[in-house]
Amino acid sequence: MAVDRGDLSDAEWERLRPFLPVSNGRCGRWRDHRQVINGILHRVRTGVQWRDLPERYGPWKTVYERHRLWSADGTWEHLLQEVQAAAEAAGEIDWDVAVDSTVMRTHQHAAGARPTPPPAPAAQNAGRSERTPGRTPVAESARPPGGGGEAGEALGRSRGGFTTKLHLSAEGRSRPLSLIVTPGQRADCTQLQPVLEKIRVPRFGPGRPRKKPDSLAADKAYSNGPCRQYLRRRGIRHTIPEKSDSQAARLRKGSRGGRPPAFDKDRYKKRNTVERTINKLKQSRAVATR
Repeated sequence: MAVDRGDLSDAEWERLRPFLPVSNGRCGRWRDHRQVINGILHRVRTGVQWRDLPERYGPWKTVYERHRLWSADGTWEHLLQEVQAAAEAAGEIDWDVAVDSTVMRTHQHAAGARPTPPPAPAAQNAGRSERTPGRTPVAESARPPGGGGEAGEALGRSRGGFTTKLHLSAEGRSRPLSLIVTPGQRADCTQLQPVLEKIRVPRFGPGRPRKKPDSLAADKAYSNGPCRQYLRRRGIRHTIPEKSDSQAARLRKGSRGGRPPAFDKDRYKKRNTVERTINKLKQSRAVATR
C-alpha cells in the first residue's frame, strides 16, 4: 500500500494501538484501524471532501463513519487522555498553561448536517465494548460537543461571517490540553471556565487525574471580574493584562477602586505557546477552514 507523508509512523501506531476498540466477534470485524485513521488524517490535513479520499484508505464511507462514531462516543478524547497520561508520567508536560481562541471561516459545504446525532454510546457500543488487553483504565467521557447532528456543528454568525470558534488551553510545550468548539460569535471570556474544567490528565496507577495548572496566561479578552474570581477561587496564579477602560474606572474610584491586578511581564511572554499551538493546528486545512 502506498504511504502518504502524513500517515502514522510505526512508533505512533504502536503508541495508539493498545487503546483502540476491538471487535468481540458478534457484530463483524473492524476494517484495519491503521488504514482508517490514516484516511482520517489525510482528510483533516488536506481538507478534501470525504468522497475524494484516495482508494488506498478503503471505502470513503467507512472512514467517515468511523470518524463520526468516535467523535460521538468519546474515543478521540480518550486517545488524547491516554497520550497525555503517558507524557505526564514521563514529566513532559509543562503546567504553565495559556488559553486563547481562534476563528475558523466556514465553507458553505459545512452546513447540511444530519438532523440527529449518532445513537447514544451505550446503544452503539454493544458490539465493541471490549478493549485490547493491558489498556489503562480511564473514565469514559460522555458525548462531546460536535459529536454529530445539527446541534453539535457549532456554526454561527460573527463579524467575520459564517464562522466557528475553537477555544483551547495549551501547555508550555505548545501542545493542547483541552479544546472546546463553539459558534463563531461566542465571547472568549465565557469559555474560560469550560476550557479549564475540561483539562483532565489521568495518572498511571492510583491517584486522581490532574486538572489544575501551575499558572495561567491569557490576553485582555479574559480580563473581567468573573474570570479573575474563578481563577482566584481555584487558586490558579494568573497573568492577564488589565483593559484600559477597566483601569480608568478603577482609578476614578480612587481608594475604593482597589489595587491593580498583578501582572508578570515575563510570564506573559510565554503566552506565545498557545499561539504556536493554534498555528500547528491550522496547518491542517480542515481546521483552518470548516
